[in-house]
Amino acid sequence: MIASAEKNTNLLSILGRAIDAGTLNHAQEMLHHLSAPDIAHELETPPPRYRHVLWELIGEDKSGEVLQALPDDIQMEFLNDMDGPKIALITAGLNVDDVVDILQQLPGQVVSEALQSISTQDRLRLESVLTYDEETAGGLMDTQVITVRADITLDAVLRYLRRHSEIPHITDNLFVVNRHDRFLGLLPLSQLLTSSPTAVVSDVMNTDVQPLHVDLSDAEVGQLFQRQNLVSAPVVDNKNRLLGRITVDDVLNVIVEDADQSLLAMGGLSIHEDTFASVWRTAPRRVIWLGFNLATALLASMAISLFEATLDKVVALAILMPIVASMGGVAGSQTLTLIIRGLAIGQIERGNIRWLMSKEFAVGALNGLLWALATGIIVSVWFADWHLALIIGLAMLINITATALAGSVILTTITDIVGFVSFLGLSTWLLT
Repeated sequence: MIASAEKNTNLLSILGRAIDAGTLNHAQEMLHHLSAPDIAHELETPPPRYRHVLWELIGEDKSGEVLQALPDDIQMEFLNDMDGPKIALITAGLNVDDVVDILQQLPGQVVSEALQSISTQDRLRLESVLTYDEETAGGLMDTQVITVRADITLDAVLRYLRRHSEIPHITDNLFVVNRHDRFLGLLPLSQLLTSSPTAVVSDVMNTDVQPLHVDLSDAEVGQLFQRQNLVSAPVVDNKNRLLGRITVDDVLNVIVEDADQSLLAMGGLSIHEDTFASVWRTAPRRVIWLGFNLATALLASMAISLFEATLDKVVALAILMPIVASMGGVAGSQTLTLIIRGLAIGQIERGNIRWLMSKEFAVGALNGLLWALATGIIVSVWFADWHLALIIGLAMLINITATALAGSVILTTITDIVGFVSFLGLSTWLLT
């Protein structure tokens, strides 16, 4: 990790000096020795002015692999400067699912130009996948699969494989189909290599396999891969015809994107947020959320203003008020984190949501009671006033319990309003 960070810093430093000096040979040589994923990482980390210079230094033999390894937002920075034939050229040789991921972001006219610039066979493969929503198994699948029949010997399968110059990436199984391409089962490569060559495929294949329906959501695909420790899985249509396969690297991308989306959503940010995007691209994306937050903050301020007379009489209330909101905020954040994680890994469903909310209510109530007592004792000693101790204790109990149920993107506002209203309302009732 340290070596990687030093390498990245070194490259950026060299690139900066090279731009100033007008020579980029050294930086280009460094890029030449990096793998495509490493180059993609280097493109994600520098400021925008360096990013485009780096892209121009990448050879055409690697540019397609680098492009497909980039986040969607950065991909579009480079794709916007290309026409259809150029895109077809740099994506030649990529897996069908990787090319589809790139094409799905482009305008229809550019996609048509790109498809017209490739062979008929590749065009038909791409068009078959492009018909499916990108967030389904059909949008994830790769149509390049190796199929065999159930009635042939393993020796025949091995001779068939030797006729291929290479096999598809991450191949752990061959797919067994009938003459109508209907899926029958899997022939694991491990079984193929360890069984007698005279054995028939039907005798050693695995039929205890549930293929993925082409319309299954990508989130459900990810959950199945996680639960069943899959490396690859077949994709079929309504008639059980084999359409393609999904591999674990594609599922990993889905899981990472879902996790990023959940994390960024907590701050009101988009899944396409680019850490090193320019000021003019970043500011508009955040302004709406900040405006919404301002409106909700004004609601909290209005709640406080309702108790202006009470605050004027007891200065201690202004001192103690942040404690109530802070404790409620932490309790709500804990619930929010738990809920987001549960949604991301598919644990939360309609059937268990009521139980989960009941549990969070009980946890909030118990923690609220515990810390209400502790804070009440502290305040009683601090201000020598049991009324204040009772007020902050009850307010904290109410706020922690309420915000434990209100884990959401407006958590801060709910915490503030419930905390302030309960604290100042109790103060008005008991002190005036």
